[in-house]
Amino acid sequence: MSLSKLQLFVTWICREKFRISFQTFSGLGLVTPLGHEPDVFYNNLLEGVSGISGIENFDCSQFPTKLAGEIKSLSTEGWVLLKIAKKADKFMPYMLAAGKKALADGGIKDEVNKVCDKSRCGILIGSALGGIQIVQRSVELLNISVRKLPPYSILFSLSNTGSALLAMDLGWMRPNHALSSSCATSNCCLLNAAAHIIRGETDCNGVVIGEGTGVLLLEELEHAKKWGAKIYAELPGGGFTSDAYHMTEPHPNAQHYPRMWGEGKIKSHGRGMALHIEKALAQSGVAREDVNYINAHAASTQVGASGAVEAITTVKRCKRDGSSQTSIWTILKKAWYGSLVANFVGLVSYVHDFGTDFTQDMNLLVGVKKERLDIKVALSNSFGFGGHNSSILLAPFR
Repeated sequence: MSLSKLQLFVTWICREKFRISFQTFSGLGLVTPLGHEPDVFYNNLLEGVSGISGIENFDCSQFPTKLAGEIKSLSTEGWVLLKIAKKADKFMPYMLAAGKKALADGGIKDEVNKVCDKSRCGILIGSALGGIQIVQRSVELLNISVRKLPPYSILFSLSNTGSALLAMDLGWMRPNHALSSSCATSNCCLLNAAAHIIRGETDCNGVVIGEGTGVLLLEELEHAKKWGAKIYAELPGGGFTSDAYHMTEPHPNAQHYPRMWGEGKIKSHGRGMALHIEKALAQSGVAREDVNYINAHAASTQVGASGAVEAITTVKRCKRDGSSQTSIWTILKKAWYGSLVANFVGLVSYVHDFGTDFTQDMNLLVGVKKERLDIKVALSNSFGFGGHNSSILLAPFR
């Protein structure tokens, strides 16, 4: 028996015998340019509404770029203390509001939080660029006079301050830290939160932040079932790796991964991403043919986009049975940082079906056709600058 088959077999045994270690999503919260409620957010995605618009938060007339995905308005009343909303960097009120929405959606309201064991609840926050607003404001004030610099400047510029504020608000005392891995941040947070629960460091509830705007409530399966939580989806697993090659380009050479691809493979962008997806599937015990929904990483570079497509096609071609047709893989192209939540909500909503023809020459266009898909397993990919590769596997709870 090969090592890969043995790994899959052992994973299957663990799935069957030790299902208690499985993680589930039981709550979600959003603060996004497309809406602050899951239904509004996802319906806007389906309708083709763009979250990108003209910049209004500052005068951009002197800059070549005048578009951004801004949150035009957000009422934090009831979610965030006024003094925090006024002083903190924008990502902190967004995170606090989304985090508390996720808890409320998961049934963890004030009365429940008061009686739960706070020594067994943890928080992970991810932010790729959180804190920049405070840094910019501090530099401007420092140029006027050092006496103008507020005493909270350093604290409110740190990305981990968000998790600290939420932990202090809730009184949660277990693992509490911040991660930053560019576009892969949210997936890395999610997998680390799951690891804390599996190791017993946090065996009640956890909050996972997707770049300060999307929050998922993560619980161990048996705990969620015991108290009757509304389970949105299961987390079979996932993984994260590094290309160790270039800040903005995926590794082009299959020879960089000799154990996976062997000798004589062609050079092509996306091999590192493909290796990563393969490892995520293997570690989760999920077969390729069971994945029929992909939340593809929408890279903003041509080489990144082609690499992501190449990775998907490479994994899809592997071990293809010539006597049978391959399964339909549905792609939901990610718009921006709410992607994981879009994938998450997509497990119980309508999706865009792009069919089975994946080639480098294709043009993926979101059309008006929307059909309900019976999802077996969903794959959500995020590939960040710096060679950060991350994938999450989601499955409907049955």
